[in-house]
Amino acid sequence: MTEWLGSTVPLFKALHLIALSIWCGGLIALPMMLARHDGPISQDDYEIVRYRTHITYTMIVTPAAIIAVIAGTWLIFLRQVFVPWLFAKLVFVSLLLVLHVWIGHSIVRIAEKPGDHKPPNPYLPVTGVLTCATVILLFVLGKPDLDWVDMPQWLLMPRGGHLPFEIPSR
Repeated sequence: MTEWLGSTVPLFKALHLIALSIWCGGLIALPMMLARHDGPISQDDYEIVRYRTHITYTMIVTPAAIIAVIAGTWLIFLRQVFVPWLFAKLVFVSLLLVLHVWIGHSIVRIAEKPGDHKPPNPYLPVTGVLTCATVILLFVLGKPDLDWVDMPQWLLMPRGGHLPFEIPSR
């Protein structure tokens, strides 16, 4: 069993990284697409931009977010990473989710009230996504020592204190 688990970790890492790249790339592209809703454009151009933002959000960015979160969750348990830097990283993943929802809300508002809703300034969500992605990378690659943070013991072990399986360290 441990051999199978050890061989799946690279697959989950690859899936997680690919999905995360698509998710973050989409969260950067969508505000730029939303900015096209602003200004004097013809009804035909408006419908094209609205349709493309909707399809991008629902068919590409949201599924990539779901896959990234599921694969990342599997990696936590496969690698048994229950350390303070992981929980700090998850705070920034949560902020990415908030940005994801905000962008989706903007897409819906523009579709419901084409003339009444001004899209948000694209630089605010893009800056937020880039900041979150950078901090997440710093946590994952740097694995800073945050042992000085007082964490409850039950957070540091899966299932309340016992490991369901062991993976040999490399």
